[in-house]
Amino acid sequence: GVQTCALPIYRIDILVDEKLILELKAVESMKAIHEAQLLTYMKLSRIDTGLLINFNVRKLVDGIKRFKL
Repeated sequence: GVQTCALPIYRIDILVDEKLILELKAVESMKAIHEAQLLTYMKLSRIDTGLLINFNVRKLVDGIKRFKL
């Protein structure tokens, strides 16, 4: 028979100049899974810098977290 394998699809929200990944959220609070998602995208794409941005905050600066591999 034929074997099939379902591979997960990864979708980077925004890729800036092939050097920076922006992962955009609008959630009550950031969870470890959100960080893991961004870190996975960074590792798979071999891009060492990423920003996790949550728009559900009063001041946008409070919703930004930077990651570096």
